[in-house]
Amino acid sequence: MSEAQLITRVLAGDRLAGRELYDTHAPRVFRLAYRMTCDEELARECTQDTFVRAFAKLASFRQQATLATWIHRIAVSAVLEALRSRRRWSARFVDLDEARDVMTEGVTHDAELLARLERAVDELPEIYRTALIMHDLEGYTHAAIADVLAIAEGTSKTRVAQARAKLRDTLAVLREQ
Repeated sequence: MSEAQLITRVLAGDRLAGRELYDTHAPRVFRLAYRMTCDEELARECTQDTFVRAFAKLASFRQQATLATWIHRIAVSAVLEALRSRRRWSARFVDLDEARDVMTEGVTHDAELLARLERAVDELPEIYRTALIMHDLEGYTHAAIADVLAIAEGTSKTRVAQARAKLRDTLAVLREQ
């Protein structure tokens, strides 16, 4: 079924089509929200909020971008709004034991290095952190990031490069200590 047909069916009240739309997009929205918040409960809330907003605004979707891009734009907005409203900027660290449950099994990490990297990413300014997470951790293309964040593709590339440079500088300072 095409994206347009799915949207038409959802708008007509077809619950199965709504479930299909949700099942198709929810896992990636959750991963993005989790990586941005480092909080499983908040990520679930943001995922739910994303789909509440998406279904409420689906009739206004103009199909100028893909449905996935449109939903991810809503997700990024929902996450950033939740983070601001809960003032979690300084308390967004996940205990490494909790993070291991979410990480892929069989992968081992130096706990201290991982903690330093997480702190360094969390200390990045929001515009760099969001682009870096979307590109390097979630695998979005720069074109998709540009669509989701309503920025130019070149701006996405620049933000990711600047985020990486800031991480290198931060981690180099930590290595010297």
